[in-house]
Amino acid sequence: MTRKQRRATFILLSLAILGMAAGLVLYAMRDNIVFFYSPSDIIEKSVTPGSRIRIGGMVENGSLKNTSPTSIEFNVTDYAKTMRVAYTGILPDLFREGQGVVAEGTLQPDGSFVADTVLAKHDEKYMPPEVAESLKKAGRWKEGEEMPAPDGAYTK
Repeated sequence: MTRKQRRATFILLSLAILGMAAGLVLYAMRDNIVFFYSPSDIIEKSVTPGSRIRIGGMVENGSLKNTSPTSIEFNVTDYAKTMRVAYTGILPDLFREGQGVVAEGTLQPDGSFVADTVLAKHDEKYMPPEVAESLKKAGRWKEGEEMPAPDGAYTK
């Protein structure tokens, strides 16, 4: 083998090993790449109890239940399936019924979920009032678009 052939063989072998390593890493992480699971995903994918996951969806109206001054239980729904979530701690300011939520914790054998972190999500139309006002002043606000009120509600 000439020097050029050995170098080409070494490069091809190195690329093959690197490609296999990348493939194995991606295969091992295939379920952890998802930001969160919906209640339907948890049931469909048969997530094992004790697994540390994130669950996301909407806080079901009428499901909030204070079990102690710092503990709360609520249902998270994707409007197809619902899952009971228990959380102890201080809730985010945006947390309320009918609002989006992502909770991180462990799935219990009884099908409930114990969260140690709760993140409240606002909808995709949210815009801080200061930004909306500056857009109006700059003439970039289109009439008829919803504008957030200072309390987070929308006005036209």
